[in-house]
Amino acid sequence: MPVNAVGREVPSEINGVRFKPFAGDMKTPPEGRRAGSLIRMTPRGRNKVVKSLKEVIKNVGLEDGMTVSFHHHLRNGDFVVNMVMKTIEKMGFKNIRLAPTALFPIHEPLVPMLKNGTIRRIEGSMNGPLGKATSEGYMKETAILRSHSGRVRAIESGEIHVDVAFIAAPTADAYGNLNGVDGPSACGPLAYAMVDAYHADHTVAITDNLVPYPAHPISIFQHQIDYVVPVDKIGDPAGIMSGTLRITTSPTRLKIARYAVKVIEKVALKPGFSFQAGAGGVSLAVTKFLGDIMRKRGIKASFINGGVTKYVVDMLHEGLVDVVFDGQAFDLDAVRSLKEDPNHIETPLAMYGNPYSSGGVVNMLDVGVLGATEVDIDFNVNVNTHSDGYLLHGIGGHQEVAAGAALTIITVPLYRYRVPVIRERVTTVTTPGEVVDVIVTERGIAVNPKRDDILEALKGTDIPVWDIEDLMKKAYSICGRPEEPKTTDEIIAAILWRDGTLIDVVYKVKNH
Repeated sequence: MPVNAVGREVPSEINGVRFKPFAGDMKTPPEGRRAGSLIRMTPRGRNKVVKSLKEVIKNVGLEDGMTVSFHHHLRNGDFVVNMVMKTIEKMGFKNIRLAPTALFPIHEPLVPMLKNGTIRRIEGSMNGPLGKATSEGYMKETAILRSHSGRVRAIESGEIHVDVAFIAAPTADAYGNLNGVDGPSACGPLAYAMVDAYHADHTVAITDNLVPYPAHPISIFQHQIDYVVPVDKIGDPAGIMSGTLRITTSPTRLKIARYAVKVIEKVALKPGFSFQAGAGGVSLAVTKFLGDIMRKRGIKASFINGGVTKYVVDMLHEGLVDVVFDGQAFDLDAVRSLKEDPNHIETPLAMYGNPYSSGGVVNMLDVGVLGATEVDIDFNVNVNTHSDGYLLHGIGGHQEVAAGAALTIITVPLYRYRVPVIRERVTTVTTPGEVVDVIVTERGIAVNPKRDDILEALKGTDIPVWDIEDLMKKAYSICGRPEEPKTTDEIIAAILWRDGTLIDVVYKVKNH
């Protein structure tokens, strides 16, 4: 197998499709033209409502082997994926390619569909049980994982052709105008589904809040929707908050957050700066501490980008930031703000960070703060697998933020559960070290040797600065040298860089 730019052996072909090896960020130029959907004829009627999922699946002409897609704005509160796929299973369809933006533990009922042949492969992030089942070899073909904007690029280029897009719509009218800010299942933006609505051959909106025409505000417009299916409930909005929204109380992680903020303060904090917000415990602490410093110093940010939480909304409404770009709401405060505040802007994922476009929001970021499951001495980052080799997480927007931001900070503890996080070699490369600037741990930080400017800016501070190999040695001295994951030679998933090149692969765990 060829060796790519991060030193990983990767196959030239997966699922009968050829992939180029990762050559470095922005080193593989695009080819071809944007793909399109079927040309539609405007219906004479004023009503696109279909009474049942079974009826609409017949109407769109679903066949064995076709590709269906979903979005994940309802996260672990989503009901739509399960109800649609159960209907497809009951109707006897096989070998469906599933192309969601992300799947969560609530989607565990899909695991038997991997085993019985309803689903032949998943091309999308898998958090939890579906990732575990994939690691254990239950998927018929090889899974393909892309970043959020990498997925947009793949659909726009025709790398993924979506036959039917099913869009969970918290509000819809009978002619297909949709939004996510109203209704009992309001989730905020519908940004992830916009590319599907534009490019899929058929688009089906599924809603539990059918309103008189015209539904407004409008996130996805009527000319992109073929059918509207009313159901009792599309999801539980409380599920969008799963696993997020609590500032860490761990002294170790609070120390990491404070070190990260000190780096930002010394390197990037200035009037009009911009940053990427996150929703994990450390990220929320960074947002809070950064806000405290901005108040104290009278500094106002130009924009905040990313998954939006109450902490970001409060900064917007307090006047600490001019604009919030929102691709995903992580709590109900963010949903309300998107509806009410014109400076809180819904951001299509094509605008967010598609590398094959005329420019993404991520390119305007001064600071991006991200997490990881592992980091290695070449600054490569893993967010997909754990150290035992199990595929349990998606890529999200990690790659595009790391590549776009002027200062990319990875916040990690030195070890978790007595397993080193700073390692000689990560289990899986998700994001290459060439786009990572600073690793922040509770024992201190490591700066990518390419960034002399950062090292210069940190001189005279009380931040402990280490060579990254020294941080690795500290982790090994406490935990011992980590064991290699017990895997076979069978590839169960491909990790693509945001440009569609192959950065790494994931292998099946042994004894399964």
